[in-house]
Amino acid sequence: MAATTEIKTDVVILFAGDSGDGIQLTGTQFTTTAALYGNDISTFPNFPAEIRAPQGTIAGVSGFQLHFGSHEIYTAGDASDVLVVMNAAALKANLRQLKAGGIIIANTDGFDAKNLKLAKYPDGVNPLRDSSLEKFKVYEIDVTKITRTALDGSGLGTKEMDRSKNMFVLGFIYWMYNRKLDNSIEFLKEQFKKRPDLIEANTKVLKAGFNYGDTVEAPMARFEVKPAPVEKGTYRSIMGNQAAAIGLIAAAEKSGLPLFLGTYPITPASDILHELAKYKNFGIKTFQAEDEIAAITSSIGAAFGGSLAVTTSSGPGIALKGEAIGLALMLELPLVVVNIQRGGPSTGLPTKTEQADLMQALYGRNGEAPVPVVAAYSPSDCFYTAFEACKIAVEFMTPVFFLSDGYIANGAEPWKFPAAADMPEIKIQYAKNELKEGELYKPYKRNEKLSRPWAVPGTKGLEHRIGGIEKENETGNISYDPENHELMVKLRQAKVDGIANYIPLQTIDNGNAKGKLLVLGWGSTYGSIKTAVKEAIAEGYDVSHAQVKYLNPFPKNLSEMLSNFEYILIPEINNGQLIKVIRDKYFVDAKGLNKIQGLPFTSREIKNKIIEILKG
Repeated sequence: MAATTEIKTDVVILFAGDSGDGIQLTGTQFTTTAALYGNDISTFPNFPAEIRAPQGTIAGVSGFQLHFGSHEIYTAGDASDVLVVMNAAALKANLRQLKAGGIIIANTDGFDAKNLKLAKYPDGVNPLRDSSLEKFKVYEIDVTKITRTALDGSGLGTKEMDRSKNMFVLGFIYWMYNRKLDNSIEFLKEQFKKRPDLIEANTKVLKAGFNYGDTVEAPMARFEVKPAPVEKGTYRSIMGNQAAAIGLIAAAEKSGLPLFLGTYPITPASDILHELAKYKNFGIKTFQAEDEIAAITSSIGAAFGGSLAVTTSSGPGIALKGEAIGLALMLELPLVVVNIQRGGPSTGLPTKTEQADLMQALYGRNGEAPVPVVAAYSPSDCFYTAFEACKIAVEFMTPVFFLSDGYIANGAEPWKFPAAADMPEIKIQYAKNELKEGELYKPYKRNEKLSRPWAVPGTKGLEHRIGGIEKENETGNISYDPENHELMVKLRQAKVDGIANYIPLQTIDNGNAKGKLLVLGWGSTYGSIKTAVKEAIAEGYDVSHAQVKYLNPFPKNLSEMLSNFEYILIPEINNGQLIKVIRDKYFVDAKGLNKIQGLPFTSREIKNKIIEILKG
């Protein structure tokens, strides 16, 4: 009997299994195919920190959640409609995230006695055999056995055959949601171009999974999620770190500067290095240093030499870079410091998300060391925010923090990329030798932005002293004079404060400009807040949403905006950091909503808080 097709406006699928089961690849392939089909989409990869996590255990479960639909999608979803589990541990770790009546697709081979024991189920208990899953639709498929049968006679060993079982799952999900295999087949040809046998094997298993739904005796459900109406343009699926890398390249091309990245690998920032290393055709130089300090100081050297300089890291690496960031500030050189935040402190939660480095970006250096801070709010926004960080750094001759986090960095969404002509101009003021005879060059003489011109080494007459010791105003000579030190501290602060005159005013993302409650967010809370506020407005609640991108300095009108609301709610994936700054600067009684679990907010959590505040 042919399966009937049910129309859905959106669907959340969660793939889960061992780290070696190819879960991330499966999710990424479905994401790309859905994006090419025209669905709006948002993803949340969630994987263990260990390179070889314990197989079969809950600690070793890797997950990939994706939310795709025929309307605008802002989050990876609060709960899943479909849970694909490759073993018992994956089921146990993720079952609470499945909606009542949701579908479970279980690889029965992962529910043998060994796997049940590793997942710490009591002796004799198998969730596929008792009544614990009664409220769900359970599809039991021996993925491992069917994969091996499909590859019988291929000449591959058992281990190589089993590595293809994620392709069976992918093929079956393509069947469930009426998607074509073409994109994944092309991917396999490229991925294994030196191994034709693996191209053939994986393609065979992919098709076996697709055909399984039609050939199995038990009826299977099929669904259709139509394309989302989107603005005309050319789109691609993009992850946050990819977008950040392309944003840096765009800034280099727009400014006419060579791009230099000095970095040391660290999760979850390393992908920016990997991505930039692909673009040597643009003259990009990537340098993997021996440690974090060497990484940032090489970037400072590149900035001194006239390059658009970048250094990337996460919280632990930023801690090591602190003194050097102060050096770049003292030298007044352009440097983009990228922090892809993760759970801390110390090594913390390397693969989990957190927004806990805002205070570090604002104040985490010795002395009075003000640095501009901008934060991306979505994977595609990483492109624009990275570009903006470069623009501020070059035009104001200062280090700039670009903040992202693991949720944005590893998440993906469709991105309509702009034409180069649509990107704003990046203006560079170079120092020129216009000295009269006997006149001394003053490297720290400032323009209307309080920025000093960029003196590129090798220009005759522009020789000047550099270093981290306090500088005499304008001349740059070493100075221990008390009044001069205070003047220089005030000038550097005034330069950063003055950036507020050149950045956009704060806007309301959703809701009215005045009202009862304003939900003020920053960074990766954007999607969850937007979804929660849209739902609350639809239910008649007086609530609005604003997302702050410029965190130092704030937009000039933020104070006025805050005064237009009776209540302010600030959700953060930390223990309350932006809220401290807002309370201190604007004297408003903001309320916090904090989550520190290495996981993003669900929209439901924020919506419940909105209702709680508005109902008193």
